[in-house]
Amino acid sequence: MDYPRLIIDTSVLKNNVQKLSEICHSNGIELVGVTKLTLGNPQIGKIMRLNGVDKIGESRLKNIVNLYKNGVPGPYQLLRIPMPSEIPFAVGIVDEFLVSMPETAYLIDRHAQEIDRNVSLIYMIDVGDLREGVWFEKAKEEIIEVANNLRFVHLRGIGTNVGCYGGVLPTEENMSMLLRIKDELEKELGRQLIVSGGSTVTLKLLEDRKLPKGINQFRVGEGIILGTDATGDRDIPYLRQDTVILEAEVIEVDYKPSVPVGEIGKDAFGRTPHFEDRGYRKRVILAVGEQDVKPDGLKPLEDGLQILHASSDHLIVDTTESNREFKVGDIVRFRMSYGCALRAFTSPYVEKVFI
Repeated sequence: MDYPRLIIDTSVLKNNVQKLSEICHSNGIELVGVTKLTLGNPQIGKIMRLNGVDKIGESRLKNIVNLYKNGVPGPYQLLRIPMPSEIPFAVGIVDEFLVSMPETAYLIDRHAQEIDRNVSLIYMIDVGDLREGVWFEKAKEEIIEVANNLRFVHLRGIGTNVGCYGGVLPTEENMSMLLRIKDELEKELGRQLIVSGGSTVTLKLLEDRKLPKGINQFRVGEGIILGTDATGDRDIPYLRQDTVILEAEVIEVDYKPSVPVGEIGKDAFGRTPHFEDRGYRKRVILAVGEQDVKPDGLKPLEDGLQILHASSDHLIVDTTESNREFKVGDIVRFRMSYGCALRAFTSPYVEKVFI
C-alpha cells in the first residue's frame, strides 16, 4: 500500500451526515453537503446524498463535472461566484448559483435562456466578513433591481458567508440583519425567499437555540467530513472526528542536536526558522511534506510526538517523549485541521483509501 495515505472511514462519515441531516431537517433547514474539501470526491459525494444531504455544494466547476460523470445525484450548487468564462458551460450542469453582482446574474440568465434550462440564484450579502456579497447597506436596492430584470432564471433567495476571510462569527445580530433584508425583499417582490445563512460555524447557533427562525439553508463541509469547526475552534461534540486519518511512513530514525550547526538563512519557503536548544533529541523523518499537508495542522494520534518542521517532501518529528521505539518503515497516524486536510485531499501524492 502506498504512503502517505488518507484512511476514510465510510461508516463514520455516514454517521456525521445522518446526524447533521436530522438536526437540520428537524429545524426546517435544507442541508447542502460541501465536497470541496475532498476535491469533489465522488464516493464522499454519494455518501452525502444517500444519507440525507439535500444537494451537493462545490466551489470548482471541474469537481461538479467529476461528481456528475461518476453518478453522484444532484442537484448541484456552485459555491464560488462563477467566472464569466465558465458560465456558458456551467448553466448546463449547475442547478443553483451563488452570485454577488448584477453582471453575473444577467449572464447566467442569458445563457440559461439560450439552452432553456431552469436554474436558481442565491444573491450573496456581505454582513461584515468582507469576502463576497453586496454590502448589506445597499443590498435591498441592488437585489430588487436584479430580480426585476431577470427574464428567465429564478432568484430563489439570499445568502451570506462568514468566517472564511475576516473570521467574523455568525451571531443573532448579523443573522437577524439578513432576515430583515429578506423580509423587505419579500414585501417588494411579492414572494418568499430562502436564506442561505449557515455553514459549519453557524451550527453552534443552532445547537444553542440562538439561530433566528428563517435561516433555512446551511452549507456544511468541514463539520461532515472532519467533525470540527475551524472558525469556532472546536470539535463538534455530537459528531465524530475520526472520519479521515493521515498515515505517513518513517524513512529515517536518528538522534541529533535540536539546533542546526552553521549560519542560519531562510528555508525553502522563505521562512526564517527558529530553534530552541534542547540538547540532542530523538527524531524521525516521515515521507510527507508541505506539498502534501499543512504541517502545523497535523495532530498526532499518539502521545509524545512533536512536529518540528517540514520541507516540501520531509516532515521532521521529535519522538524523545514517546514510549515507542521507532524504526524505518513504521507508520505514524494523524488527525488533521481543515487546512491540512484540504491540502492532503488535493495532493496527487496522497492516496485515498476507503474502509
